[in-house]
Amino acid sequence: MEQRILGKTGRSVSIVGLGTWQLGADWGNVDPAQAQAILAASVESGVTFFDTADVYGDGRSELAIGKFLADNPGQAITVATKMGRRVEQRPENYTLANFRQWVDRSRRNLGTDTLDLVQLHCPPKPVYSNAEVYDALDTLVSEGAIRNYGVSVERTEEALEAIRHQGTASVQIVLNAFRLKPLDQVLPAAKAASVGVIARVPLASGLLSGKYTKETTFAENDHRNYNRNGEAFDVGETFAGVDYELGLSAAAEFAQLVPSGASSAQAAIAWIAAQDGVTAVIPGARNADQARVNAAAAAVKITDEFDAGVRRIYDRYFRDSIHPRW
Repeated sequence: MEQRILGKTGRSVSIVGLGTWQLGADWGNVDPAQAQAILAASVESGVTFFDTADVYGDGRSELAIGKFLADNPGQAITVATKMGRRVEQRPENYTLANFRQWVDRSRRNLGTDTLDLVQLHCPPKPVYSNAEVYDALDTLVSEGAIRNYGVSVERTEEALEAIRHQGTASVQIVLNAFRLKPLDQVLPAAKAASVGVIARVPLASGLLSGKYTKETTFAENDHRNYNRNGEAFDVGETFAGVDYELGLSAAAEFAQLVPSGASSAQAAIAWIAAQDGVTAVIPGARNADQARVNAAAAAVKITDEFDAGVRRIYDRYFRDSIHPRW
């Protein structure tokens, strides 16, 4: 699989990585053995980048990755985790003391002395421009607790602010065929600053797989059931913030663009990877077969015609409602 340099980390990562939110919580239940199978299938398919967070299942996702790495030593895998959502979301909680506590917990969960990449996990907006926050992160780097740091954001203006800071190695943002705004400014700014871009929610929580209908139901503990209106966290993380039924119509049109031999999900992932400035796309997987199919998206070729079709669908269905919000 093609590898790209993840911004200022200098580390080479696969263009299709693995998002592991689903190994912890909020996507229904995942058996621990199945979690290990998903991680193994991803690596066997060429994936060298895992993305996790300390709050995914209160650490279950990190622990699953830590077990996999311990059981499979010598793998050239970069692990990105996140911190900052274990406390009330107030700017004053983003301190060096809290950072040390959260980082130490993640190091134990992942079984490593030094974390490859730690991302601030969609913090309150003032955090992105607070010089003391970046000083604290620089301290953790100098102490050897983390190698690099980045940010995970909800909105493009947050990404642009973080990119301005010299130490920011990467930015993670929602980017998919239903969320095109990052193409306008974030990707060019990141590229100019040598900041990596990690694209999350690539399938709009599964909408772009083309497998859902109006009759599809989701488990009670699945965020696609309980967060459709942003009841638990930013609604942009669920179906990329688009109206579900409108998304179904757009997904049906998207499916008509998909090249022969590829699935809708593969085409959606490949389209993101083809955007100039994107480092890695991080789809999740609920089983080993899905992990393999997602990884195979790296080989799908995207044409100019396909790209133009994606933009037409976005303009028709989502630009007016999505572009001003995120």
